[in-house]
Amino acid sequence: GRLEAVTQQMGYHPQYLDSFLKTQHYLMHMDGPLPFDCRHYIAIMAAARHQCRYLVNLHVLQFLRAGGDPQWLRGLEFIPPKLRNLNEINKILAHRPWLITKEHIEKLLKISEWSWSLAELVHAVVLLAHCHALASFVFGCGCEQDEGLMGRGSLKPLSLGNQCFCEATAGNSYGQELLRINRKRSLDSCMELDSLRERMQRIHVETEGRDEMRLLQQDREEGEGQGAEVGVQGGTAGLSPLADTDGEVTGATNLACYMQDPDFGYQDFARRDEDQTQVFRVQDYSWEDHGFSLVNRLYSDIGHLLDEKFRMVDGLQSSAMAKRQGCEPSVFKRGIWNYIHCMFGIRYDDYDYAEVNQLLERMLKVYIKTVTCYPEKTNSEMFDRFWKQFKHSEKVHVNLLILEARMQAELLYALQAITQYMI
Repeated sequence: GRLEAVTQQMGYHPQYLDSFLKTQHYLMHMDGPLPFDCRHYIAIMAAARHQCRYLVNLHVLQFLRAGGDPQWLRGLEFIPPKLRNLNEINKILAHRPWLITKEHIEKLLKISEWSWSLAELVHAVVLLAHCHALASFVFGCGCEQDEGLMGRGSLKPLSLGNQCFCEATAGNSYGQELLRINRKRSLDSCMELDSLRERMQRIHVETEGRDEMRLLQQDREEGEGQGAEVGVQGGTAGLSPLADTDGEVTGATNLACYMQDPDFGYQDFARRDEDQTQVFRVQDYSWEDHGFSLVNRLYSDIGHLLDEKFRMVDGLQSSAMAKRQGCEPSVFKRGIWNYIHCMFGIRYDDYDYAEVNQLLERMLKVYIKTVTCYPEKTNSEMFDRFWKQFKHSEKVHVNLLILEARMQAELLYALQAITQYMI
């Protein structure tokens, strides 16, 4: 039977897949502050911000299985005000997370009939960040165009025990079958990255540093007219599914019913016509020193799972890259990670941002920025066309870096705002 597309792609890196499935299962199916149906509806709201029908459909199915009210699927006007009030931080985290403030947190937590508890809000924030970032992976790997979605018109339960990645747990036969199939699959042919190796070697003698704001401004200049270079998903026509007797989800309503202010989108953090925007300094608030302990205290154990996932993607090794003489995969990975955080205004004082321009050629930067900031504008051709010298598993690796770097960026801003509220 057809293996679910997200896990099929992640299966190129089985250790990461194991960590991802554990986190996904804990977020959606284990004890936690939020009711199960609300968790899946929050996931629907998050995925809709990027018009990700693939994730919306999966979570609609799970929402109904969890006993959710089918009326809620008619749109935000049909859900409780408490859930609807989450829309503002959903919108901000999805597109411009640097705008979130302690006032947004205070508004949700203030004493009222529809107030959130701190624990509930942390659970919701992790869900939102998780699904926003996962939407980037879905579009980046072409899962949105997966043939199993039958032209995006319907979603049928999966054949392996009717499991989707929302339900799969680590260590079961699902992951083992995935590993077996991926081991048998022949990977794409790969050209040696001589030019990359040469650029990486030049870094070691690079003496001229560049400010990260200049990097962002250059990226903005390169990205103007980007719409002509990258494929743009057409329209916002989506699905507002209903379940039939076979468990199939069908329907044809606009995904906009799950959104407010649909025109709100990513905007470059560094604007040429403005003074330097206040950057987020990791030295002042980091995941390791601040975010981890806060999230773990308010939503037990999730911090450990997230931390494992961040460390897992950082530890992934590309055998092809590692064997190339003179290449340090860790330098390449850090360049991608810091470039993504740079787009969200997050700065590492100990990093020379000249490395980004040396390591990442223009078209790769366009790809990373599109998948990170405008995932709905990607299409399957982008995945196949860009950086053809990479193996398929290496492309998936880059998309995993995008997923985790974006998720951590959203969490840093949200958790910092919660910390400021608590002080």
